[in-house]
Amino acid sequence: MRKRNCRFAREAYTHPDGHPSRNLVPMSAPAAPAYTLPPRRTQRAIGLVLAAAIAGSWLAIHAWGMFIFELTWTNWPLALAAALVQMWLSVGVFIVCHDAMHGTLVPGRPRVNAGIGAVLLALYAGFAWKQLRDAHFDHHKLAGKPGDPDFDEHNPGHFWRWYGTFFRRYFGWRSLLFVHTVVGIYWLVLDIPMVQIVLLYGLPALGSSLQLFYFGTFRPHRHDAGEGDAAASFADRHNTRSEEFGTWASLASCFHFGYHLEHHRRPDVPWWSLPAARRAGVGRIETKDKVPA
Repeated sequence: MRKRNCRFAREAYTHPDGHPSRNLVPMSAPAAPAYTLPPRRTQRAIGLVLAAAIAGSWLAIHAWGMFIFELTWTNWPLALAAALVQMWLSVGVFIVCHDAMHGTLVPGRPRVNAGIGAVLLALYAGFAWKQLRDAHFDHHKLAGKPGDPDFDEHNPGHFWRWYGTFFRRYFGWRSLLFVHTVVGIYWLVLDIPMVQIVLLYGLPALGSSLQLFYFGTFRPHRHDAGEGDAAASFADRHNTRSEEFGTWASLASCFHFGYHLEHHRRPDVPWWSLPAARRAGVGRIETKDKVPA
């Protein structure tokens, strides 16, 4: 039994590169939430299957919308429904890349994580893998503080101003060049109607950035109006909170990224396991273990 408990402790707090974390609290410590990750093989299998389903569906709808579907006045409701599904899947693609950044998509395989993340981020909006990964790690180190690339300390409670700052920081010349090149090829070379490009490519991409920002950044890290001490409204140094959504609403809103306090406390947990971490009390009780980003 003692060996089994030790094995579970190693699995629960293992760095994405495969090395067990140090400074572990003993299993008998009463304050630690009783939550362990699934075995690595299981986590890899689930992560890859879900990533393939999300990214594959996203690419399939895009190909259908650009190369097969023909927009008319009679089928625009179908196009609008497809755009909404594509927006949600775009959020999912980014969440898959986010897991790859933390090494939780394919634990113990940093090159595989980097390869999948780099390809999907490039397809998503021409993003550079290393640049976004480093910025996200800075967010975890400086969450809700000056220097956090996801945070606007000058407008911590204003959605549109903060989103403008967020957009300018991440959607640089590389992303703009990529999007303009794709749109130019579709419109000028392949003769796809601009209204179809906007509806089935532009709006889902822009809408997904708003959805990600609102549910994954603004709501978790915002400062409510009238707060005397902003830090007092957060549970700990992570300066974030979690939604009270149920599992299905959480999945629909942002692939469980609204369980943000759980993610900051346990960045080694993949997106699909965050509801289990929440039920285990990760958001209610702060672990004393040193969990790597």
